[in-house]
Amino acid sequence: MSVYVIAQGKIENRELLDQYVAKVMLTIESHQGRVVAFDEEPEVVEGTIDHPRTVILEFPSMTAFEAWYGSPEYQEILPLRLKSTPGTLIVAKGFKPS
Repeated sequence: MSVYVIAQGKIENRELLDQYVAKVMLTIESHQGRVVAFDEEPEVVEGTIDHPRTVILEFPSMTAFEAWYGSPEYQEILPLRLKSTPGTLIVAKGFKPS
């Protein structure tokens, strides 16, 4: 079952974020992931958000996500995201009607 990774953050250092973005796509794709959505200024319809930059990734399974997140290639660049864009990262399981 697919899993969706939702990252929301507040950009504090564009230069570091740009370095992260330049490297992250290859790590995602090498673990069968893909970017589903990306928006630095999403429209807030209800409530408020503290971290406007929103990225949604899809992986074919939790195993694929965990392999990506724990991979040496991703762990090497992860500090760039954490330093440049603090926020939240959650993983949600895909919905499969019964």
